[in-house]
Amino acid sequence: MIRKWSASIVRAGRSVRGSSAPVTYSLIALCCLTFLAGPASGLNPAYGTGDELLAVQRAYFRRWGVIPAELFEGSAGSALTPATALFVHGGWVHLLGNMLFLYVFGAMTEERMGRVHFTLFYVGCGYLALLGYAVANADSGQSLVGASGAISAVLGAFLYLFPRARVTSLLPFLFFLPVRFPAWVVLPFWAALQWLAAGRASDGPGVAYLAHLIGFGLGFGYASVRYGRPTGPTRVKAAPAPAPEGENQP
Repeated sequence: MIRKWSASIVRAGRSVRGSSAPVTYSLIALCCLTFLAGPASGLNPAYGTGDELLAVQRAYFRRWGVIPAELFEGSAGSALTPATALFVHGGWVHLLGNMLFLYVFGAMTEERMGRVHFTLFYVGCGYLALLGYAVANADSGQSLVGASGAISAVLGAFLYLFPRARVTSLLPFLFFLPVRFPAWVVLPFWAALQWLAAGRASDGPGVAYLAHLIGFGLGFGYASVRYGRPTGPTRVKAAPAPAPEGENQP
């Protein structure tokens, strides 16, 4: 099994070598490999089935995810969880939704920022987004996993850097017909949806919309301070909906 996963990692590394956005593609590969190797995918029979698998999944999320009620206890392990949670996903839809949006918006943002800068930006904003959610929900015992805080920061930076880039979206209320809008229309609309959803969200299992809003604000604010005028119009690959899959609270 170890040899098999090692070979997969080597192949993933070769696939991004020489690409214009190696960090973006490496992040996608790392998240996918982490998901496939862990119990959340349900593919590894070593984790069991039924109630046994559910118990292993809950322990896995608590080990690597953010638990706000435990984050500020002072342990080094808890302090690292906002970073480890960025690479853990709660299910197939959660993973695929996040990775699609990272693929669509990450490459251009990475090319603009540079590889090292983009890596630090992604991890730093993702960490702060989860930390901010934990501060606002300090009594919550729910584990929080997912890359949406970091990806939301990428969306915020993309909005500032490429506001006139035309984004193809498949909107559910338009029967998934492909429509093209500039980023300055699509991404603020997404942020407004997150704001409305955050106002109705409870502390129970679900999507941590507040982490999305914090990440988006951090990304937009950082790009506006760090960079000059936005770039001119360009085209962006299609995205299936106006929002990435959210931070998951299993």
